[in-house]
Amino acid sequence: MNKYVLDASALLALLNNEPGAKRVRDILSESVIGAVNACEVVGKLTSAGMTLDDARSSIELTSVEILSFDEKAAFTAGGLIVETKKLGLSLGDRACLALGLMLNQTVVTAEQSWRKLKLPVTVEVIREGAAALPE
Repeated sequence: MNKYVLDASALLALLNNEPGAKRVRDILSESVIGAVNACEVVGKLTSAGMTLDDARSSIELTSVEILSFDEKAAFTAGGLIVETKKLGLSLGDRACLALGLMLNQTVVTAEQSWRKLKLPVTVEVIREGAAALPE
C-alpha cells in the first residue's frame, strides 16, 4: 500500500541526485505521484536539455505510479487556493496537496515553504532539518 505522495521537487531531487534524494529513494516503493506533478518533472527535465523520450524513461525507471488528475482532484486543488495563496504555491503544488488529502497520505516535497501550511495533511520536507507538520 502506498503511504506517500511525491511533489515534483521530490522526484526531481531523486532524478538529479540532489539533497533529499536518499529519503525519496527509501520511500519510492511506497509512493505515488500525480499526473500534474509528473508533467512538471517532464517539463524541468526537457527544459534542461533531456529529450522527451529520455525524460519518460527516467521517470519510468523509478517505477513510481502516476495517478490521474480527475474532477475530484480539480475541486480539491482549486479549493486550496485560499490557504496556499499567501505562500505562493502553484497549481502543481495544490494538485499534489489535494492528492495527499484525498488519499490521506504524507506529501513529500523539497519546498521549505510547505512547512508553514496549516492543512489537515502531513507534509515531509526532504531537505536538511526536515520535519513533518502535524495532522
